[in-house]
Amino acid sequence: MDIELRSGCPINLAMEVLGDRWSLIIIRDIMFGNRRHFRDLLNHSEERIASNILAARLKRLLSLGFISKRDDPSHSQKAIYSLTEPAIQLVPLFAMIGAWGRRHLPVSEDLSIRAELLEEGGQPLWDEFMEDLRQIHIVDPIGGANGTVTSPVLAKLTAAFLEVRARMAAGAA
Repeated sequence: MDIELRSGCPINLAMEVLGDRWSLIIIRDIMFGNRRHFRDLLNHSEERIASNILAARLKRLLSLGFISKRDDPSHSQKAIYSLTEPAIQLVPLFAMIGAWGRRHLPVSEDLSIRAELLEEGGQPLWDEFMEDLRQIHIVDPIGGANGTVTSPVLAKLTAAFLEVRARMAAGAA
């Protein structure tokens, strides 16, 4: 593992691994956006990560064991990135960070609806989502990337996001 060991404190070590500006955003985009290719991660993130930073963070997340990479059988020059078990187990952390952000920061309704649903669903929903993620990232990563294996929880979260975004667009028109 490529981490600086300043101390054995679990909070410090977690921050050494996840505390940079982009690592959690990349994991978020793979987890909640099912963005599994470099180009999808580059072009569809709200935060607009630079390609060199994305490449460096993907390499680091691979070396730390948070994601895996395999050739995409549908395209010889593409790779599929998948979450590994340590990244999947970040679902409760994402839910708690999202809940905290919704309470204390000026979030947008569309980008916070998933956090609201995760908070409301609590541990049972997190467990269900983590099991779905295991199916689409570990058991069948190719099917998860091409959409033949899906997550009912992710579909519900995505539908809520799209519904709020459509309502916001209709209100702005």
